[in-house]
Amino acid sequence: MSTYLTYSEEFLKANNGYWTAKEIEQQPAIWRQAAANVNVQREKLNNWLEPILAQPKLRIILTGAGTSAYVGDSIAPHLTQHTGQVFEAISTTDLVACPTQYLLKQAPTLVVSYGRSGNSPESVAAIELANQVVDQCYHLVLTCNPEGALAVNAEQNSNAFSLLMPAGTLDQSFAMTSSFTSMLVSTLAIFTPEQLQLEAAAKWSETLLEHGISSLKQVAERPCQRLVFLGSGGLQGIAREAALKCLELTAGQTLSYCESPMGFRHGPKSLMDATTEVILLTSSDAYTQQYDEDLLAELIRDDQALAITALDNTSFGSNDKLQDVWAGLPYIVYCQILAFFKSINAKLTPDNPCPTGEVNRVVQGVTIYSLEQ
Repeated sequence: MSTYLTYSEEFLKANNGYWTAKEIEQQPAIWRQAAANVNVQREKLNNWLEPILAQPKLRIILTGAGTSAYVGDSIAPHLTQHTGQVFEAISTTDLVACPTQYLLKQAPTLVVSYGRSGNSPESVAAIELANQVVDQCYHLVLTCNPEGALAVNAEQNSNAFSLLMPAGTLDQSFAMTSSFTSMLVSTLAIFTPEQLQLEAAAKWSETLLEHGISSLKQVAERPCQRLVFLGSGGLQGIAREAALKCLELTAGQTLSYCESPMGFRHGPKSLMDATTEVILLTSSDAYTQQYDEDLLAELIRDDQALAITALDNTSFGSNDKLQDVWAGLPYIVYCQILAFFKSINAKLTPDNPCPTGEVNRVVQGVTIYSLEQ
């Protein structure tokens, strides 16, 4: 019988945590499949994408809801830096609620949509609103569900291209894990492929899964009531996803928060107390790292926190650093595992931490209103 995150399959199924543990563990293999999947479709994808990217003053919006929105937050700074084109991360919840504040009629726009199920009401509505408001709009859809509305609609529209994630990424668990990182890796493979960085990120994560689980399990046993994730630039998107994962899997029993290290001083630091644990997602950029180290030294001097952990290459047994966008992958795996153990410790059921139904795997209860122009 298989084991995942040190637990037997029998234990995980009895405690309704099998899918979450399995989907966390499968990520390094899934990332390699996702990059290979993009390479298989590279020619077809380029034929569709290159004329669009050649348009002057093109806007590129990365969008999704919840965890899917954090894909864009995590990679937009890197894509802007390395392509010379401006990528904006705007959630579908913002696009749908305030379309005229975010969409420009005369600006040609490529909307890159992310969705695990592809059936979130806001994800579907954001595409329809973009088509309604913007004169020249194109849609690149990354989704894990070939039968979801995003994928099906994209197949029927000439201004859209649908890229399906590898099989197994349509997570069965409540919390998005491998779906999040597979969409992130696929986007990087499309716009800024870096096979060596991807392979190193996968190996860092495999080292953690092979050698770091027992110590991480002990970390999860600390009497932490507040968990703070800090990251600069795109790593703030990873911090945002880490905070959501902790909140989801502990059903809110461990309160979580995210900020940039510099932003943390501007008020949020007020939440520090003896029950607060801080996880700093350290940047590999020498300039940015100075600010990370300043805050880390300050938090240690303050001596208020229950514990402070600074993740970097050494946390994963490597002497070499990765670009922040790639380091974000093993960083989020670390945070997912920590949240999973906290869920188990709290006697919750990670595959469905909210069995009473107030929070759902695919959001429910959303009314979409027509936009009159």
